[in-house]
Parts: sequence; structure tokens; C-alpha cells
Amino acid sequence: MDTRVNPAETKNRFSFWYFLFVTLLVLTFQYWQGRSTVETIPYSDFKNLLLAGKISNLTLRDTTITGSVDFQNTQEVISADTWKSISSHAKPTHDFITIRMDDPHLTEQLQAAKVRYSAVIDNHWIGTIISWVIPALVFVAIWSFAIRRMGGNSVGSLMNIGKNKAKVFVQQKIGVKFTDVEGIDEAKQELMEVVEFLRTPERFQRLGGHLPKGILIVGAPGTGKTLLAKAVAGEAQVPFLSISGSEFVEMFVGIGAARVRDLFDQALKLAPCIIFIDELDALGKARGIGGFSGNDEREQTLNQLLVEMDGFDTNQGVIIMAATNRPEILDSALLRPGRFDRHVSIDRPDLKGRAKILALHTKHLVVAPSVDLGVIAAKTAGYAGAELANIVNEAALKAARENKSAVDMDDFEVAIDRAVAGLEKRNRVMTTAEKETVAYHEAGHALIAEYSATADKVAKISIIPRGFGSLGFTQQLPTEDRYLLKRSELLDRLDVLLGGRGAEMLIFNEPSTGAQADLQRATDLVRSMVTQYGMSDILGPIALDKQKFGAIFSDYPTQSLGEYSEATARQIDKEVQHMMYLAENRVRTTLTNKKEKLKKLASLLLTQETVNREAFSSVFEDRDNAI
Repeated sequence: MDTRVNPAETKNRFSFWYFLFVTLLVLTFQYWQGRSTVETIPYSDFKNLLLAGKISNLTLRDTTITGSVDFQNTQEVISADTWKSISSHAKPTHDFITIRMDDPHLTEQLQAAKVRYSAVIDNHWIGTIISWVIPALVFVAIWSFAIRRMGGNSVGSLMNIGKNKAKVFVQQKIGVKFTDVEGIDEAKQELMEVVEFLRTPERFQRLGGHLPKGILIVGAPGTGKTLLAKAVAGEAQVPFLSISGSEFVEMFVGIGAARVRDLFDQALKLAPCIIFIDELDALGKARGIGGFSGNDEREQTLNQLLVEMDGFDTNQGVIIMAATNRPEILDSALLRPGRFDRHVSIDRPDLKGRAKILALHTKHLVVAPSVDLGVIAAKTAGYAGAELANIVNEAALKAARENKSAVDMDDFEVAIDRAVAGLEKRNRVMTTAEKETVAYHEAGHALIAEYSATADKVAKISIIPRGFGSLGFTQQLPTEDRYLLKRSELLDRLDVLLGGRGAEMLIFNEPSTGAQADLQRATDLVRSMVTQYGMSDILGPIALDKQKFGAIFSDYPTQSLGEYSEATARQIDKEVQHMMYLAENRVRTTLTNKKEKLKKLASLLLTQETVNREAFSSVFEDRDNAI
């Protein structure tokens, strides 16, 4: 089950609204019913009617007088407004009401006219309801709405504000096993021990051993951290308490700590079970970051989590798992032995892993025999499991839009292009000059990639606008997964990035703004070579910038500020400029020597808009040896 709902609370909440609605309905009915059957007349008209002998059955109240009156032949004794109001009534006898005045002779006149009358003491409870109870009910309704917006589910949710918001999945509802997780075999093997402990804890307790209290799953977004945690619970067939780190922190001080205590109390009642905290960095950020005092709400919540993790034993059958893609900002107290002391790192899947993930996601699709998952896996180097699932879904949607009987290879090609460069925008109108510039730009990238010794070979070139501002793209197909790059390979990648701008300079003698993204990526790459990889001849083998998590083995990692002097910073800038100038000269030389092939490829792009590998190879049939 996802959440536990108290039926009594739901019934009470509905009863409250029903009561309010019925009360308002009754009061409204009484008002309109009274308004339609009782005529209000001035006191002067009442006295005239009394003297004329038209009044009967009178009731005297504290502030009003009610009774019956015969309006026939009374036009001369009552006011014109009153006569106009009553003349439309079909019955001559009608009930009336008037405001009681201080009239000491009224009783004598009633007796003289032989009018039957009585006195009634008014009951003011209806007025009290209208003036006090109904505004109070409106206030409670507004308050209840505000509490729900703050995270509650009912009027009484303020009393439960310290309760945790964990979703409890029982073993029948999880539905995820290790067979549903592919591409991360090492991580699955690491967590098999947790499953065995939850299934047969006596096997480990017999020798006095115990499992780590906390297991931290670290990986880039979309790599399957949450899915892997659910698979552990599904295999172990135990309850699974899932909560996000951000759900502990509230605007009220102390609420987060109370929710942590309640979460562990609930887990002990459900033991054996698994507590899973997603996005742990929202809760476990290193204390002192941000300039706030040590007494703020987030730090109190973190302190309570540390205390709770110290206060229980894994032999009780409670396993804590957490996931994050930013382990570098976690508090060191969380990572010490005795808390999250086992770290499971999930990398992006390799070629075989991607093929397995694609096979898993296409298992329920009608796939054409021509589909080669190995080719698709090769074209999606660096993609995480969630990205691969999205590609499969996009391919299926495209096939459905075109009423195909099966998802074919063309559908997957379009889905990959959409994931790489965005949605095609054929309706975007470019001038002839712009289209020619884009064609030479993309041809420059492709030509440099083809003549570089270690660069990934070109698979497709397109000058169809895509996404946000992308006017074309050159797709390169890696021959294998790479985990280590040499200096010469990085320089080849740098040359490919500058190939588009170099082609524009060679043909048009000036660059365009289309090279902005290429220059940014090229600059990041060169700065990483200088400040992180020790590949500068001037600065030597020294690491000056710290690399962020997740940037390892990426093409263009991001940097954080390093601790070095201004003189060293100027030297870094100078070296980056020097390496960029050298790369620009290499690109200019290659493009000048192959200018005819550049023009031929650009002309082909202008004609076909998209050039695949086969058509691209025809341009280079007589090419020289790679330089």
C-alpha cells in the first residue's frame, strides 16, 4: 500500500462539510420561505388596520408583532407603498410582521377591538448561529485548507505534523526484482548480501557478524538507484519505507527531527524492513554550509538522523538505504563507519549493459526483425538507464503515430536523434545564407573527425534545426566504451570541436555565433587538461582544480575554483589561449588541404539536409591517409 488513510478521519471530514452545507441550505430556505409568505408593514399601517378591525390572531414578541390581516377595503387606511405591495396577492387574508414600538396603549386597543393575542419570548439561538457559529465554521474551513496546503490531509493534520511522510510498500506491491534491473551487475551483486541477511538473519548472527547499518547508493541521475533499492526489498520480501530527504525539512523548527524519530519507530514496528531515503543530499548536506547557525531546522534534522542511526542495531532487521548523485556535499559524520559505511557506486552502463537495458525495455514492445539492439547500444554511449528507457518509449510513440505494425530501426534512429539534438523544427525558416553557413559548419566538424587518428567516426550529419537554437548536428559513433583518454585523443576531440568555426573562417573569412557552444566546450576541455590532468608543458604535472563528482571520464567536465595565486591564474589563462591557438592552426591546415572535399560535403548537405554514413563515405572514397 502506498499510504495509510484512517477511514474515520475521512468520514468525519465529509460529515463536517455535509453539516455546514445542510445548515446553510436550511437557513436560506427559511429566509426565502418567510420572505415569500409574510408581508412586512410599517407600524403606522398596523395601528390603522387595528382601529379598522382588520387584525386577528396577533402574536407579541420582544421586538416584533406578527399576525393575520384582511386587506380588503383597506386602501384608504394604509400607505400607498403597502397597498402596492399587497395588491398582487390572490388571497385577501395574509400574514404580516411589523417592528414593535414603545406603545403603552396597545394592549387596551387590542382588548377594545376584541383581537385575540398572545405573547412569546424570543429564542435567540438562530441569531447566535448566524452571527458566531457560521463565521467560526468559515474560519475552520479556511484553516483546514491552509493546513492541507502545508502538507496535511485533514483538519486534524496539524496534530500529525510531526509524523513522517514515508510511503510504505508491502511485499506484494513492490513488484520489482533483480531481473527487472539490468546494466549494473556489480551493484546488484553487492546488494545480494543485504537480501540474504533479510531472508536468513540467523546465518550472519550465528558467527557474531552484522551487516553495515547504512548503504549509500551513489550514481549519476537516471542510473537506477531507486530501482535497485526497490529490487532489494522485492527480493527480500519485506516492507519498503520510501521517503525523500526534502520531506523531512519544514518551516517549523523541530518538525524534521520529529519525523525522523517517527520514521525509525515505524520501521521497528515493521521489522524486518528497509528504510530508503532518496535524494539524501537534501537532508545530509555538510553542516556549516550556507552561513546559517548550527541551530537551524535542517541541521537539527540531520543531527537527529545521526543519533537514530547510532541508536539501533541491524540485528533488529532494519536496513537503511539512501541514494544521492552529490556525495561530495554530504556531511562526513554520515559517511563514517557505523552509519552509511558501505557505498555502492553505480556507473553509466557500458556497451553490453546498454544492450541488456534496451532488451529489457523492448521486451513488451512489438519490434521489427530489422532492429539491432547492439547498434542502438553503440549509438547511445554514455546514456543512463532512464535515458535509454525514454528512447525506447519515443520510438514506440513514433511508430504508433504512423500506424506501423511494429517498431522498426528508423523509429529508434529518430528517437536517438531527438535525444541528442532535440525535436526537429522543419517549420523554422532559415535564409539561404544561414543554411549555407550551417552546412559548412557541420561539414567542418565531420571532415576534421574523419581525418583525425583517434576521433570517433561520423555516423550522421544534419542541418535540420532542432531543439532550442540548434541549427544542425554531427553525430559520431564510438567504436567502444572509453574509460581512459590520452593527451593525443583529447587534442583530436578539441580539433573536432573547432572544425565548424574553422570551416566558417576558411569559406566566409569570418565566424558566426553558431560556434558559441563549441567554443564553450572546447575551452572547458582545454582548461581541464591544464588544471586537472597535468597535460600542460608550461605548468607541468599538477592538479589545480578539483573535479566535481560525475565529471569523471566525461568529455567536458566542469570545474570548481582552485586554490592558487593570481600569478598562477594568469599563467593558466595564457596556457589555455596558447593551446586553443595551436588547435585552431591545426584545423585551418587540415581544412585548407581538404577544401574541395569540404565544399563537396557542404553541397551534399544543402541538397539532402541529412547525410548518413554511407553517403558521407562516398565523399571520401579517394581520401588520403589519416593525418
